[in-house]
Amino acid sequence: MPATPPIRPGPRRRVLAATAATAALSLAGAALVGSALGTTRADGDDGPDLSRFYDQKVTWSTCDVDGVPDDLQCGRVTVPLDYAHPEAGALDLALARYRATGDKRGSVVLNFGGPGGPGVPQLAYAGKEFMELTDSYDVVSFDPRGVGRSSPVSCGEGELEGLAALEDDGALGDPGTALARLRRAAAACADNSGPVLRHMGTVDAARDMDVLRSALGDKKLNYLGFSYGTRLGAVYAAQFPHKVGRFALDGVDTLTEPLTEQGIAGARGQQTALDDFVDWCVRDIACPFGQDARSAREMIVRLVWSLDENPVPADFGDDFTGQDLVGALGQGLYSKELWPSLERALARLVEDGDTGGVAAFATGGLAFGVREPGGGEPSPLVEPEDVPLDNLPAALMAINCADDPDRPTAEQITADLERLRAAYDEASPVFGRYRLAEVLLCYGRPKGTDYIRERVKDVDTPQMLLVGTRGDPATPYRWTEETAERLGDSAVVLDNKGEGHTGYGSSKCVHRKVDDFLLYGSLPPSGSSCGADEDDG
Repeated sequence: MPATPPIRPGPRRRVLAATAATAALSLAGAALVGSALGTTRADGDDGPDLSRFYDQKVTWSTCDVDGVPDDLQCGRVTVPLDYAHPEAGALDLALARYRATGDKRGSVVLNFGGPGGPGVPQLAYAGKEFMELTDSYDVVSFDPRGVGRSSPVSCGEGELEGLAALEDDGALGDPGTALARLRRAAAACADNSGPVLRHMGTVDAARDMDVLRSALGDKKLNYLGFSYGTRLGAVYAAQFPHKVGRFALDGVDTLTEPLTEQGIAGARGQQTALDDFVDWCVRDIACPFGQDARSAREMIVRLVWSLDENPVPADFGDDFTGQDLVGALGQGLYSKELWPSLERALARLVEDGDTGGVAAFATGGLAFGVREPGGGEPSPLVEPEDVPLDNLPAALMAINCADDPDRPTAEQITADLERLRAAYDEASPVFGRYRLAEVLLCYGRPKGTDYIRERVKDVDTPQMLLVGTRGDPATPYRWTEETAERLGDSAVVLDNKGEGHTGYGSSKCVHRKVDDFLLYGSLPPSGSSCGADEDDG
């Protein structure tokens, strides 16, 4: 594949990343995510007093944003910045829900994946997919820590610095320069993100979900997780086995695969989704890339390169780069419900040079406000306009790095860089370099936790439903089998013999079986299947 043209870093927005009073926390040290592992739960065991977090209740109010369903409500929940030292500060997580319309039996919490994807706008856009669940549940989603309005992280110019390390063959001939750029990129992420970066990762996010469970008034957590959300669900099950209610995991993530292999699978999956979007778009006369799929794909690649070489000034003052567009595409492609809006946003960019639509996708798709009851002051959630454009990739990097104990040495990166670049470019001419940079930007950060690889296995929980799709390009079916084996007897596998990433939104059979389990506790036999394109099961 052709090399990416030179990237010109533009000014990026700095953000306040936490409400904690700990102003300067170094990223050095082994406590990146391990602080949560040595502390006990709020269930009577010894440990820091977390009662003020577990005793809170969510106050719901109308979402202060145009264009969302009238019945969507917004709220927030407060969690400790550091579970080992809850007195050190706190974070507020943005929430949204659709209220139960029938006899309520509690809540079901959704995570749409990523990592780094905000749940609140996803629930607003895709809410109709989950309306059956409101027969018995409040359907709730959230922006995890470091994501969206929940203390968003940012790398500033760090991401561009990391991409610059891969931009041309000169980097391969001078690996020392590439490594120096990666170190500067890691430092920029720390500088722009603040203390929350030290406390990101799935281990902390799972603990946040348990606080959320309590704040929702539920004795056990009912949960539906997609893609990365399955990793989050598995970690929760290992940490809180006696709080597990009905768990459905769709598009099952790996718990053991090296981060480099995960990145290749992710790039390949995103490229497949982009190809599907293009095939859909060119059938519409309004498609900004014309009506020929091959030339449309080439136009998208050229558009990314052009914006990297000549960023476009955006309304809010930042330059909008090709990599910002790649991040926006990744967010907009996640659900077919978003495709019409993504098409219109791309048309505005191509035809008028207007970045507003794609910029909204880069930051999660919608700008949500939360009104305090009684007309009080706005909540301490980060203002929508302060969510940085690079929050999605910055959060993805932070979470994946925190979850991964491997840190390649400078010698290993030097030896593998050319091979990895070729493999990622082959996986996707649009997303490959972007995903490789996300992997390599772990260099210069502390090692992540080994908890997921070593301790998330043989969970002592009620049975959980794991859905694997045979033609899933992002989470291969073998990951479903491997994760089911690791989780042990609690895992019940549903084999979806279809195509695409996850099954709930594309297969009526999968949709029905997941809903039957969540609503009625009715599990299919392990190893049963849904046929390709099966509507009635």
